[in-house]
Amino acid sequence: MSINNLRSPASISPNTTIVASRDQVSSDLAGESVILNLKNGTYYGLNEIGSVIWNLIQEPKTLADIYVHIQQEYDVDAQTCEADIQALLQDMINAQLIETSDAVKG
Repeated sequence: MSINNLRSPASISPNTTIVASRDQVSSDLAGESVILNLKNGTYYGLNEIGSVIWNLIQEPKTLADIYVHIQQEYDVDAQTCEADIQALLQDMINAQLIETSDAVKG
């Protein structure tokens, strides 16, 4: 399995594995996160829920695992949860902060 194929969230399935890029450093600031992309020197900030997701993906997690975790921790319906996570992941892909892969079936 390769975790180098960046793709748009439209092609991310619940079985897609997501992990934070190695080309970044991050820090927790009072429940929020600040991330520095080491490739381009750009800083990014995440709110509390974004920080929870960021902390989850420090180790490879499937999209389904992220959905379940957020829905258990916060009072949010499935459709809103999935749409908001997809939007965040698109931003992270565009910023080169995450890498994704799909399990090879065979």
